[in-house]
Amino acid sequence: MEVGVGIIGLGNVGLGTLQILVENSKSIQEKLGFPLTLKAVCSRNVQQKELPFRDGAVRETTDWHELTSDPEIDIIVELIGGTATAAHIIESALRQGKSVVTANKELLALRGAEFWSLANQNGVNLAMEASVAGGIPIHTVLREGIAGDRVIELYGILNGTSNFILTEIEKSSAAFESVVAEAQQLGYAEADPSADVDGLDARSKLAILAALAFGEKLTPADIYTEGIRRIIPVDFQYAHQLKHTIRLLCLARQSEEGLLLSVRPSLIPQSAILAHVTGAYNAIWIRGAYGEDTFYYGRGAGSKPTGVAVVSDLMRVAREIRFGSPARVSPFAHERLGEYKPLPIPTQKLPYYLRFRVEDKAGIIATLATILAKHHIGIDAVLQLPREDWRDLPFVVTTEPAKEQSIRDAILEIRGADFLVEAPFAMPMERGF
Repeated sequence: MEVGVGIIGLGNVGLGTLQILVENSKSIQEKLGFPLTLKAVCSRNVQQKELPFRDGAVRETTDWHELTSDPEIDIIVELIGGTATAAHIIESALRQGKSVVTANKELLALRGAEFWSLANQNGVNLAMEASVAGGIPIHTVLREGIAGDRVIELYGILNGTSNFILTEIEKSSAAFESVVAEAQQLGYAEADPSADVDGLDARSKLAILAALAFGEKLTPADIYTEGIRRIIPVDFQYAHQLKHTIRLLCLARQSEEGLLLSVRPSLIPQSAILAHVTGAYNAIWIRGAYGEDTFYYGRGAGSKPTGVAVVSDLMRVAREIRFGSPARVSPFAHERLGEYKPLPIPTQKLPYYLRFRVEDKAGIIATLATILAKHHIGIDAVLQLPREDWRDLPFVVTTEPAKEQSIRDAILEIRGADFLVEAPFAMPMERGF
């Protein structure tokens, strides 16, 4: 008995998925023991798409309702993205007794638990491996591979575009704007790169992984988020002096006080394995209470790596449809998700990197030291590289471990100083590696 598939959305991931289904069909059938049959595809401009078939065996349409109501289709693959039409597609498919495979991290971060409940009510499945980290099977790892452990910490580089930009700035000392333009030319960044460089894409992915790792229902708005727009080449020069580098770090850390979540540029030691994740790659480091450290690395995006994750989900769901599964594992790895709010980020206590750009005058260090001491922040080191332009002199102060609230209060007071060229810039220096 075959299992019928309908694909909605023929962008890069949709076309990559199609290519894998067509070119790898023999291997897929050998692994499944039955055919996974593509019945229909849907896209607003389907006639302009270069499809790997046009023999009439696969129906082409611009109306997604035709697929969600087709009795020959058992699994709907939603690959259009966004949170509006995609939500209608998923809800319609589940209500009509069809399982759903999706790569939609933004929508799943907002409504994933709700869709899983609806899938359960209708006796079908929701699979979402492709929503985070492209070709890295991180959902399967958390849901099944290390399910017997209790996750304590999770560190991730989850946005390939931002990682490409940061590592190019580090390598070439080019300005942020020029590296973004290069990323756009290479197809890593969209015309509007805001979702990537402002941390929003990574935030959605972390919300999903935190639900899997800790069993808590989280929305992206729960996660403290900063982007990478303020990173300049000199930050890497100072970071290297400190034997660190800079990455857009996704963090989920469980403590006795609660769960701390953040997406922000951070200094990490050059000795850490995450420091060597460069270009458009993704990586996730998980620390368990019993199994300790495990590390997962690979392509975080791209039509074929993500397409592999989609097709792998299709195969798993097809097996369930064909053979039945009396005790399915929730895609969120827990029978139910708890209602939870993470710890406020100002409670975090770490050393901090404070970068100042100033017009050189006498007494600047003394002024800064007085304000930092007033807020109970100890200075660990002061670094100043040689510069010719005394009207825009960057230098760095690193602090002893301090509460982020104290750092924020001190920076707010420092912002009024007449010697500043721009507002001070702060990054945590992570020690958990």
